[in-house]
Amino acid sequence: MFTGIVEEIGKIKRIDKGTDSCSIAIEADKVLSGSNIGDSIAVNGVCLTVTGMAGNVFTADVMPETLRRSNLGSLSSGSYVNLERAMAANGRFGGHIVSGHIDGTGSIRELKREDNAVWVTVDCDSRLLKYIIEKGSITIDGISLTVAYVDDICFKVSIIPHTAGETTLLKHHKGDIVNLENDIIGKYVEKLLSFKTDDSQLQKQSGIDMNFLAENGFM
Repeated sequence: MFTGIVEEIGKIKRIDKGTDSCSIAIEADKVLSGSNIGDSIAVNGVCLTVTGMAGNVFTADVMPETLRRSNLGSLSSGSYVNLERAMAANGRFGGHIVSGHIDGTGSIRELKREDNAVWVTVDCDSRLLKYIIEKGSITIDGISLTVAYVDDICFKVSIIPHTAGETTLLKHHKGDIVNLENDIIGKYVEKLLSFKTDDSQLQKQSGIDMNFLAENGFM
């Protein structure tokens, strides 16, 4: 699990492409401290498993499903990425619950400065927008952000100077693709509310029904 608080910006050193997958090598510093092969590191918000480490470079395999769901397939040598180690059990929870499992992508529509902040407008599909609420949380390229505006076709976040300096978000341009992960709580609530069970079948299996409750003094 992650929190969406980016620890550093890494640099893609090499991408070895397979038929539908790839292996990437990323130059980093802070996220390698205490990390071992098999550990998880979020790369632009995508949870990847460290498969190799040498000096200040780590490698990770990227499967076809991840390439379909994220912007990792558009990276090339020299690209910069947001990095975060998996949250330690005794760590600070500075952002929100981030699984590192990307729900889809969005497209940068506009970047507009307002005093010390920059408004970033992102267009995305309605299946993602339904989970995005004003003042709720959204993860963009692994960055935990607060939604400041949302409608039927886009949402907006406002970026402070610290976030701008510590992440890649404002290095993007109009039309660039970003990874999006919705607040996981909303997805679980939707699943539980829409899940249908056959109550009569459950009663038969357990042997508990209205008559049983009445006979045993519960009604």
